Amino acid sequence: MKQLRNNVIRAGLGALYFSGAHHLLRPLLSGVGAIFMLHHVRPAREGAFQPNRHLEVTPDFLRATLCHLRSREIDIVSMDELHERLVQGRFERRFAAFTFDDGYRDNRDHALPVLREFDAPATVYVTSDFAEGMGRLWWTALEAVIAKAEQVDVTIGQSGLRLDASSPAAKQATFDRLHDWLRALPGEYDLKREIEALCIAHGVDMEALCRDLCLSWGEVKRLAADPLVTIGAHTISHCNLAKQSEEAATQEMAVSRARIEHALEREVRHLAYPYGDREAAGTREFALAASAGFTTAVTTRPGMLFAENADHMTALPRVSLNGNYQDARILPVLTSGAATAMWNGFRRFAAA
Repeated sequence: MKQLRNNVIRAGLGALYFSGAHHLLRPLLSGVGAIFMLHHVRPAREGAFQPNRHLEVTPDFLRATLCHLRSREIDIVSMDELHERLVQGRFERRFAAFTFDDGYRDNRDHALPVLREFDAPATVYVTSDFAEGMGRLWWTALEAVIAKAEQVDVTIGQSGLRLDASSPAAKQATFDRLHDWLRALPGEYDLKREIEALCIAHGVDMEALCRDLCLSWGEVKRLAADPLVTIGAHTISHCNLAKQSEEAATQEMAVSRARIEHALEREVRHLAYPYGDREAAGTREFALAASAGFTTAVTTRPGMLFAENADHMTALPRVSLNGNYQDARILPVLTSGAATAMWNGFRRFAAA
């Protein structure tokens, strides 16, 4: 099903490009700017089974994106400046911000050198448990479990299942089923219990994965010293905030921010909601982020920025640079606003 969805999206992007419709739609849909969302930036990996491929782009694709923006005379700005331009209504030039979720080491090793080529600022949203080396990158752990297995035994509800993992296609189907099940569990404790059981059964060290992939506090501090880099908050544990009590959700935001500020000895003004879709961040979370004092907070809801977003600073949409669609030809479609508008039913602006 997910492969079908990817194929449909790819076909839609191709249709917008080859028809030239994005040129006609640009004046209506491109807005005043965009916030680009990334996770990993690293060289392409080998292997047929890469279920988290959508979360990584190559340095070359990041470079192509930056080249495209410069060719369009779109200013690349920090989240601080993006906030100022929205509040002040400074829309004489279009602008874009680059944001990286979770706090991966490859952001420093592979993304930052490319950003420096273009003098392009970026914000890295750090999950404080990941920086502690004790976080649960459960989607990465699930990939590691299935990559090692020929079959996966799991109990879902009252049913014991034996899922095939003997081929890349079977592994992908098993990953999709287990990923959706884990995301739908009622609480973070349930997710923690189930993913830890899978890791123990298949010899996967989840904390070692975290330490291998994520920046430590010392590395975050050194990264923050770069004038191009802003560090934002991404909660303590990367939990689904909408599933938390109001008290717990507030603590996830506030304590994460306090830990980062303590480590960096500087103010943290910007937040990214984990998962960030409508099931993970809604009206309550937007209000909590504002009450916590964050200047901006970003979702994963697709969309360009319009003047109206100035009234919804803790519900900002983003444009995903998705690893499944690393084709430079789609960049004019993305910056035209046609792709996100298509996703949103061709509404220019989706209110919070």
